[in-house]
Amino acid sequence: MGMLQDKVALVTGAGQGIGRGTARVFVKEGASVVIAEISEEHGALVEAELNSLGGCGKFIHTDVSQKAAVEAAVKATVKEFGRIDILVNAALKLPTPVTMENKTDAMLAEQLGIGVWGSWWAMQTAMPYMRDQGGGRIINFTSMDVDTGAWLHADHSIVKAGIAAMSRSAAIDWARYNINVNVIAPVAASAAFDQMCVDRPGLREQAGQAVPLGRMGHPEDDIAPVVAFLASEAARFMTGVTIPVDGGLNLPRGNSTPADLEFFS
Repeated sequence: MGMLQDKVALVTGAGQGIGRGTARVFVKEGASVVIAEISEEHGALVEAELNSLGGCGKFIHTDVSQKAAVEAAVKATVKEFGRIDILVNAALKLPTPVTMENKTDAMLAEQLGIGVWGSWWAMQTAMPYMRDQGGGRIINFTSMDVDTGAWLHADHSIVKAGIAAMSRSAAIDWARYNINVNVIAPVAASAAFDQMCVDRPGLREQAGQAVPLGRMGHPEDDIAPVVAFLASEAARFMTGVTIPVDGGLNLPRGNSTPADLEFFS
């Protein structure tokens, strides 16, 4: 018996990266998973993966920037499995890597459509089902960029800040329905990070050196288990929190290394 035995989850952006890792961990923990993914190729591959793991995976082609598509994915989940216990909003698209003065309205609108609007529509559509069945779990994703003001990510940071604020508001509003809403701030070598490394040579080494644990997180092995925890009964008394799953990158940057470090080893 897994920690998510007999639960039904909808994971957006589950075709790759953290979304895929989450879907894989969920089925290993006993959940049935709907893969809401825009890529036909990636969605079909993950569906096959989940089923080969002995779980139940169903791919639904979903463009989360379109309200009708998001609503349809949630409704299809309930029609197929009779309920929706867990919603994970993991879909994202990397921003165009330019400084803020060169960002366009279209760039920001695209990021808002996928991140804020996509999550908003999914949460609003799933909520009545979760309310009527006695509760549910919603897990969203923010970014350390919100606090650090990372280069070239102004539009991305705006969206991630909005998702964090939206999640806290939902946690307050929906607590009366036993719907827990929490947020993860991950640092992972995801598909999105891999593309960033292509665009910015040297980033992989630089990022790894900055993490106190000395490496980037693995989407399935490091990030997804925390998502599963938040989706489980073990986290039933947690709502409205943001958990950094970042190898210690959130720690203050002051250098307190003893000059005689070897003495303490």
